[in-house]
Amino acid sequence: MKKTVLLSIGSLMLCGLLLSGCAKKVAEAKIPVTFAGTEAATTGQSRMMQSVADKLNATGRFNAVVQVAGALSGDTDALVTQAKLGISLVVPSDPGRLASQFNIPDMNILMAPYILTDPAMLKKLPDTKLFKEWQAELEKQGIVYITNMYNGFRSFYTTTPVEHVSDLSGLRIRGFGNAIGNNLAKYLGFANIGIAWGEVFPGIQQKTLDGCEVQVATADGSRIYEVVKNLAMTKHYMLQSAFVCSSTFYNSMSAEDRELFTKTMRDAAAEYGAIIEKEEAGYYENMKKNGVKIVDVDINEFKQAIEPLYTNNDLGFSAGLKDRLFKELGN
Repeated sequence: MKKTVLLSIGSLMLCGLLLSGCAKKVAEAKIPVTFAGTEAATTGQSRMMQSVADKLNATGRFNAVVQVAGALSGDTDALVTQAKLGISLVVPSDPGRLASQFNIPDMNILMAPYILTDPAMLKKLPDTKLFKEWQAELEKQGIVYITNMYNGFRSFYTTTPVEHVSDLSGLRIRGFGNAIGNNLAKYLGFANIGIAWGEVFPGIQQKTLDGCEVQVATADGSRIYEVVKNLAMTKHYMLQSAFVCSSTFYNSMSAEDRELFTKTMRDAAAEYGAIIEKEEAGYYENMKKNGVKIVDVDINEFKQAIEPLYTNNDLGFSAGLKDRLFKELGN
């Protein structure tokens, strides 16, 4: 009897140790997440993601890795689709891409030509009712919209000089393959080629493209100055990196971890948006050093050419959308 009792006590102690060990392993389990982008590792967007990953890892709660320069895919939409399917990815897309990919036309307002022109506005965006409405629409489709970050003004990099709208006529330009990109091309007169960014350099080199419209940090990081020598400073889009992730991944975290994750992302977006803004002057100087002629075009001429886009409501905006956006942003 005594032996049986001792064995029972021993068994209970062993079970207790095993359960304690299992609980410890569960407590120590880290949340795996991959930050995946198409830009070069040197750009502000890529550095922002590395900063976020480092901060998350430092908490001991996450196992975050960063894959940039198209390491997982050179197609942003494909990466977002993977996240939608439940893969634990964080992807920097942009509002125009998301608007087309998830059929939310009003999101195009954030990237529409010559609408938002002040990077400071983005700090207030996540607190607006519009942002929260877009978040809800995206989450229904498997995506969580975390935050937006300023990522530079986009202009035209071409093999032939562009000083006026008419100079773009007939040129084959790589741009966004979505409603925003197609309508920009429609009213400025160029042929919009919506290919992956990794195909742009060889495309210009092989003369299947006449140029691209892109932000200066990406142009510099991809050494576009080796194949084009003209930059028209149209600044037609204020590019934003719209960071999204899998709703399955996001909702699998505890409330505490979700709050940490979201705050870390939003704080870094504000920090690196300001860094990107400051760094642009240096990138433009590097363009000049590499033989690129920078032309300060008459932006009003380009704005006037784009105006029918809004009078015709080609992007299908809800009535009063622009006024509502600016009111909620406090402008």
